Amino acid sequence: MNPDLQRNLIPRDDALHLIHTLHAVKDKLHDAAQRWELLDENGHVPAAPSYTALLQHATDAQDLSREVLQLADAFAQSPHHTTPTGRTVLKHLATAATISSHAAPHFTETAENALALPRTANPTDRHHLTNRMVIDHASARAFLRRASESLRDAAKELDDHLGVQRFLAPLTRRERPPQPPPSRPGGLHR
Repeated sequence: MNPDLQRNLIPRDDALHLIHTLHAVKDKLHDAAQRWELLDENGHVPAAPSYTALLQHATDAQDLSREVLQLADAFAQSPHHTTPTGRTVLKHLATAATISSHAAPHFTETAENALALPRTANPTDRHHLTNRMVIDHASARAFLRRASESLRDAAKELDDHLGVQRFLAPLTRRERPPQPPPSRPGGLHR
């Protein structure tokens, strides 16, 4: 196989391991975005939203963001990030790390507004706080979804890379020089 082509390939086992890890973290982000709801079953903000539950969303979002950042960092330190596919994967990981880091502050803002809501007597201020909570919470969930999509795109890039490797495998076997015929016992050749 062409040495340049060989250098541009990420070993199959490494790619499969990273795909598995990307899918696991992607699923965590997606599940959190789906599960962490602010609105009740009627689509309204509860009269007394739970500050502790909303703060827990922020804490968990920060943990997820840290996991994405560590994944990006580990890949950036691997030799695979210098391949064409690796550069694209790293771009998706960097995007996911950046986007996921925005979720926790929005969840924290939601929790802070939930804490202020019961003390707000003015209906206009209460309406403003309620709307702010809905916007912040929805934004935080959107950041988690978008980070999940970036991880999905990174996994797809690696999966496509493995497809190219499968395509190249039969071609590389044909490039090898033919093996000399096995020698016959006694050293006689016909």
